[in-house]
Amino acid sequence: MVSTPTRTTAARPAAGGASSGGATSGTPAGRPAPSAARPSAGGPAVTPAARVRAWSRGFWSALEGTGKSRNGSTYYLILGSTLALTAIGIMMVLSASSVEAIAAGESPYSAALKQGGFAAIGVFAMLVLSRVNVVWLRRFAWPLMFLAIALLGLVLLVGRSALGNQNWIDVGPFTFQPSEAAKLALALWMATVLDRKAKLLHEWRHALIPVVLPGAIAVLGLILAGNDLGTAMIVMIIVAAALFFAGVRLYLFGFAGAVLALGATILAVTSPNRMCRILSWTGQTCADGSDLNYQSTNGLYGLASGGWFGVGLGQSRQKYSWIPEAHNDFIFAIIGEELGLVGTIVVLVLFAILGTAIYRVVVAQHDVFHRVLAGTIMVWLLGQASVNMAVVTGLAPVIGVPLPFISYGGSALLMSLCAIGVVLSLARAQMDPGMQPKKMLRFGPAAFANSVRRARAARAARTAASRSAASTASSRSAARTAARPKAPRRQEPRHQEPHQEPPQELRHQEPYESVNSPS
Repeated sequence: MVSTPTRTTAARPAAGGASSGGATSGTPAGRPAPSAARPSAGGPAVTPAARVRAWSRGFWSALEGTGKSRNGSTYYLILGSTLALTAIGIMMVLSASSVEAIAAGESPYSAALKQGGFAAIGVFAMLVLSRVNVVWLRRFAWPLMFLAIALLGLVLLVGRSALGNQNWIDVGPFTFQPSEAAKLALALWMATVLDRKAKLLHEWRHALIPVVLPGAIAVLGLILAGNDLGTAMIVMIIVAAALFFAGVRLYLFGFAGAVLALGATILAVTSPNRMCRILSWTGQTCADGSDLNYQSTNGLYGLASGGWFGVGLGQSRQKYSWIPEAHNDFIFAIIGEELGLVGTIVVLVLFAILGTAIYRVVVAQHDVFHRVLAGTIMVWLLGQASVNMAVVTGLAPVIGVPLPFISYGGSALLMSLCAIGVVLSLARAQMDPGMQPKKMLRFGPAAFANSVRRARAARAARTAASRSAASTASSRSAARTAARPKAPRRQEPRHQEPHQEPPQELRHQEPYESVNSPS
């Protein structure tokens, strides 16, 4: 198991001449030698875990480089996998929603066009955040947290309810889901607070207050008041990830797990709908004879009928109202049916690449704020994807959790892309300065003031340079003029007498009358 920098580890003995590991001289202490796969005679056998770690270090060193010569492969892996998942999502939303849109008398491209519009806005926001210093976002942690709580409270007053959950606020022709924005705001706020209290986290009261009480409890209470248990579970995972990457004592997670298990049991027992979903998942029949597991059952039919290569893009049969919300929570089943096992493996590989690359960013952070923020975003996206796939494949009861970057939903896609932008900013800081993407824009009051000052300084430098060039040109012209030989100056009479005789050569010419002379 690869250790993360969230917790201190015991110092390993330095590699010396009497090293028991058989490491060669010149190998740093605590690192396996390049020849670790072939232990020397008489040395201890190398475990498979050590071989995997050595292979992983060698692979990433060859791929990304070491020291100051990093080529930024982590940055481009995160960016490429995110864009690929977003493109697959738009394509599958078009395929999964077209049939129901035509049946409702709408354009078959309506859902895909909305998803593409939110994707364009999200990609722009992602690129902007990737070029903003993450430390600069700290000043917005508390305002964003208060805004998220206010919006979650507004949902309970004027929000729209759909499928038993009250999660959305209508904003003109669009709908906004504040609980998705609350995930990113909560991650940023927890990273800011835990960084300020980094030296006090060994005490349980500083670890829980104010991150858990009242911060996370307020967000969870408002989400559960809207009857959205799936989003509440993801928020619990985000809170646990923030505390783990901050280095909180592990025994607190045991108590928290027991409390959460008790709370989930109470919420399930007190809700007939949730209890019926659990009974249907276990193969039993609900009290009213309904089967709420039919959505997962038809999803399994879709995955099974896809085979290796699928029935073809756009040729799904389960999307003909057999799977409710086929373009949303169960879009992974449509991917398996139309693109087959190969398509689902491609999606899994892209999520694996994304998670591995973000993990590389997390383990390279030494600051608590950076590590908690990046680690929380990683657990948020990968945990939500895992829960969604577990529901579709029947490994968990039906819970309304979308698949990141792929499921239909503008708020979820926009917030996920913004979260990736924050991680890209941290990955960009690890790159060699010569290989970093150039800055397109500068944002923020301080950055704007600095840009104005730099523009004024550049303008003053250009003016001084032009004046210096003009003075240099004039001095050179004066020097060239002074170096030329002087011609003899023509002597002209200063004063001529009024009755002076004409010159000798003009005495024999005929007189003429002047034009101005009187007649």
